[in-house]
Amino acid sequence: MVTMLRITACALLVGLAGHAHADPIGEVDTVFKFVGPDHKIVVDAHDDPKVQGVTCYVSRAKTGGIKGALGLAEDRSEASIACRQTGPLVVKGKLPQQEEVFTERTSLVFKRLRIVRMLDAQRQTLVYLSYSDRLIEGSPDNSISVVPAPGVPMAKD
Repeated sequence: MVTMLRITACALLVGLAGHAHADPIGEVDTVFKFVGPDHKIVVDAHDDPKVQGVTCYVSRAKTGGIKGALGLAEDRSEASIACRQTGPLVVKGKLPQQEEVFTERTSLVFKRLRIVRMLDAQRQTLVYLSYSDRLIEGSPDNSISVVPAPGVPMAKD
């Protein structure tokens, strides 16, 4: 009984701690689970916090079942990203050559989904990379998307 209370308390704390803002767009079930939520693929929208007018859509697997319901499951590393210009491009501050723009936990402690923005000044584009990392060993699974950004100030190296 005490162990179950600890697990539940831990799951609640992780659920409340540091969620980045993402707008859920939709989801589809991939595996039916008799107990707990189904396994699914979720699609979320992430607005670039420093480049107004760019939205990245990320699809990824979300583990269901009892572990998924309690926040104890480890989601798969694969994610797909598509970034698009959704309005006039307005840069808020100076853009570094490379910067993490979004991160989200995909396991209780050790695994995270990350989105990094890179500047390609020569081609006047913003390159967005999604990947998953772990405390010990990350995954080579990744996805990129490119947004043309003519007129956006970019320092040349």
